[in-house]
Amino acid sequence: MRTPGAAAFFLAAAPARVGVAMAGLGIVRLVHAETGSFGVAGLVTGSFAVAETLVGPQTARLMDRFGQPRVLVPLLCAHAGAIAALIALALSGAPAVPLMAAGLGAGATVPQIGALSAARWSALLHGRAELTPAFALETISNDVAFLLGPGLAVLTATRLHPAAGTVLAGVLVVGAGLVFAALRRTAPAPAATAAPDRTAARGPGTLLTRNFATLLTVNLALGVFFGSMQVSVSAFAGVHHAPAAAGFLYGLMSAASLLAGPAYGRHRPHTPPAAQLPLILAFLACASLLPLLADAPWQLGLALLLPGAGVAPCVIVSSTLVESVMDRSVLTQALTWTNSASAAGIAVSAAAVGGLVDGPGGTRAGFAVPLLALTATAALTWSRRDALTTGTTASRRPPAEADSSGAAP
Repeated sequence: MRTPGAAAFFLAAAPARVGVAMAGLGIVRLVHAETGSFGVAGLVTGSFAVAETLVGPQTARLMDRFGQPRVLVPLLCAHAGAIAALIALALSGAPAVPLMAAGLGAGATVPQIGALSAARWSALLHGRAELTPAFALETISNDVAFLLGPGLAVLTATRLHPAAGTVLAGVLVVGAGLVFAALRRTAPAPAATAAPDRTAARGPGTLLTRNFATLLTVNLALGVFFGSMQVSVSAFAGVHHAPAAAGFLYGLMSAASLLAGPAYGRHRPHTPPAAQLPLILAFLACASLLPLLADAPWQLGLALLLPGAGVAPCVIVSSTLVESVMDRSVLTQALTWTNSASAAGIAVSAAAVGGLVDGPGGTRAGFAVPLLALTATAALTWSRRDALTTGTTASRRPPAEADSSGAAP
């Protein structure tokens, strides 16, 4: 935070993160209140999420090419218009199709503020030891936002007006986003004007590398972990006649992650990140065995602490590796695609595990899904650790050294 300009953009991003975290539940409360249908609310929220997942990397590509401020300002203006249209349509009693179209527009224009902030940390601290604590700070900030955002969306929508949660989410995203965009000094140089970066392991300007595919798989597995746990914990609490405890139980896992984030950020391991990643994933997989053994809500609460403690280190190391192996000209896209991979994992696993917990395996079948996904991903990253380490080493060499060694074209 003592890095010149860092505190300003980090604090500017914080309210926008909360707004993004509020968006989903805010839309659900608004649409359900006006239509009386959770089905329509789900369709509109799903449209928002699909557009955010698929279009986000494309807008990040424009930011890599032309710079964050130049793209972010019109994007935020479009988002404000889409949110206003969604609220107006909902309050006027519009049918599902126009509401879904407005949801698509709002999702397509919401900025991936976490990826933009991480790209700024990379521009300021690339190759320095302070980058790992910076990514730890990013992880903590995202965790806090997604702890506060949903509750704030529900509170404002129920206490003030059904549209209040969506309005506040939009104001936070647009207002804080414009402040963030105005802080041009810390924005990464656009690829259209910057000198080519040829220090990455597989050459400049491409996402089509095995290293990046491996890291996308890691984030997909993390999404499977989150989606499976959300559904399985809720089902477990219901089976044990304590449905209200589901939020508290899941919150224990989030609290463990929040504590682990700064602890890991302060640590200076000598092991390369590429070797740490399979070990952390293996730890998460082993810790995911514990919920399978729980027979009461209090036992499940204790069982969720250990896997929760592994989440933040996994996210931090994954982000560090993405920053290390990817070319500067596609870094924002790469960071955004990792977010999209996690979102896809959450969506697919939540749908699949919902059917599993209703079957004969019950909640134990649901808890087995993250165990299997993390075990397979740990094996994959272990087999790729040498390639990831080589990519990291190449990306940290001075350009002349990388060119002379043949590591970059």
